[in-house]
Amino acid sequence: MSIENDIFQRTELLLGKSFIEKAAEKRVIIFGIGGVGSWCAESLIRSGIGHLTIVDSVCVSASNINRQLLATTKTVGKIKTEVMKDRLLEINPKAEITALQKIYSPETSESFKLDSYDFIIDAIDSLANKVHLIQQATKTNAIFFSSMGAALKMGPTRIKVTEFWKVHGCPLAAALRSRLKKLGGTSKKFFCVYSEELLENRGKEIIFKPQENDGTFTLKADNWTDKKARINGTTSYIPAMFGLTIAGLVVQALEKEI
Repeated sequence: MSIENDIFQRTELLLGKSFIEKAAEKRVIIFGIGGVGSWCAESLIRSGIGHLTIVDSVCVSASNINRQLLATTKTVGKIKTEVMKDRLLEINPKAEITALQKIYSPETSESFKLDSYDFIIDAIDSLANKVHLIQQATKTNAIFFSSMGAALKMGPTRIKVTEFWKVHGCPLAAALRSRLKKLGGTSKKFFCVYSEELLENRGKEIIFKPQENDGTFTLKADNWTDKKARINGTTSYIPAMFGLTIAGLVVQALEKEI
């Protein structure tokens, strides 16, 4: 057998041929391919997803290397979506990978044609854009999953999956709920990955002005306002575990369709 025919041999052994056929037909879009999204994207392609759109606006920086799958000393300065696309096609050359170097925002939202996807995954940091994506994604027929903040955490066993409105102990989720309630809530329920753990930064704090926000950092954990933001410390493995967990949710959802 050829390499391409062997790629999903172990997945098929566990989940069956019908799963592989179903996964190859599905269309998934991931917003943000940083510490969470990059690992999610790779796991989905390794699981047999045949059509994947990855969205991110920035280039790889040296500070990404500790946690982002696509970031190495050789990829610093390169466009994230292009680096990720090349890697994913090395895994499965038959996959259809669409790489978009764009920012999701209220102004650009219609260009993504969310109604055309089976799964929508939110792994972005910008609070305002995240709120808008949640509202728009929950209006579609797609299954929607969202990642809460993965910074300031160390405990892998504290990661949880819960329906969004039932999340407790996560400052980001609380801020999102507050804004969404004022906007009328969401059109349907959805699940997200989060952790109640919240550590303190021990290193020197780096603060950015709002206009410098390119989506590459998380907002201040104890306040979650757009007026003041800072980079928060992250481990190598917690963002990855968030991303892999979301990929697992997609696989489980697909398995239920068979």
